Amino acid sequence: QVQLVESGGGLVQAGGSLRLSCAASESILSFNSMAWYRQAPGNAREWVGSIERSGSVYMADSKKGRFTCSRDTAKNTMYLQMDSLKPDDTAVYYCKADHWGNILWGQGTQVTVSS
Repeated sequence: QVQLVESGGGLVQAGGSLRLSCAASESILSFNSMAWYRQAPGNAREWVGSIERSGSVYMADSKKGRFTCSRDTAKNTMYLQMDSLKPDDTAVYYCKADHWGNILWGQGTQVTVSS
């Protein structure tokens, strides 16, 4: 069974940066796409950005300029670089993959931004 494991979350001060990782148990080129979502307490899960198999990257408009997705196919890992973090970015960040129509989720990693 394909697994996704997020890491890299933690506590950071406002204005700081974090890089999240999503490691897959098989080649990420087997995924139609991969994406980052986040969910803050009491809020719906929110799409942050995606990478298609082709390598094309799409970011939510509200995240452009501060967040970016990337990947390392040799390491079977997708990344989320987050800069200029704000307290409102506090959430659990999840990795999602579309594996031939099967939707896979990681367990999430907590990001907390202090003011």
